[in-house]
Amino acid sequence: MAAELYAIEVSTAYDEVIKQVIARVADAGSLGKLDLGALSAWKRLRADTPWMARLMSCPEQEIRQHTERAVTAAQDESRTVAEAAVAARSALTPLPGFSNGDALASVVCFVAAPTRLAVYDSRAHSGLQQLGLMLDNRPGRYGRYLALVERCRAELAGQGYEWSARQVDLALYQLGGQKQR
Repeated sequence: MAAELYAIEVSTAYDEVIKQVIARVADAGSLGKLDLGALSAWKRLRADTPWMARLMSCPEQEIRQHTERAVTAAQDESRTVAEAAVAARSALTPLPGFSNGDALASVVCFVAAPTRLAVYDSRAHSGLQQLGLMLDNRPGRYGRYLALVERCRAELAGQGYEWSARQVDLALYQLGGQKQR
């Protein structure tokens, strides 16, 4: 139900930016300032913050170095989804704005491996809670989040539904935005 509501309430044009960044990452193997700026706008983050000023002051080469490590980790098929998520997220930690919180970092990880990873945000976190799945805020949350997303995918598969991690995160996002009854 939540997935259908999301499809009704959100314009299909909304994800045009993220699809363009996914294509750029697939081509370049890393993300630059332009890509991070586009993802910040897509995620609806404020660009007038101190961390954004520090990020924009970083040399492009340094940003690409860290994001290339994240892309490589996210795409590493020898790791479980949760392990890949942890490694990709960790690769971004040295960048300004990426030491705390998982919202933007998860988008960077997602665009690196869109068929494998998912986007984290507080609404998806709330959606998990509504399903009785608890996720704490300790370091490593993004990996634990992906483990829960994979658990949801497995349960859905057992019912005959083949959902991507992104479909699960969208349903969780929608569910987390609804008032609890």
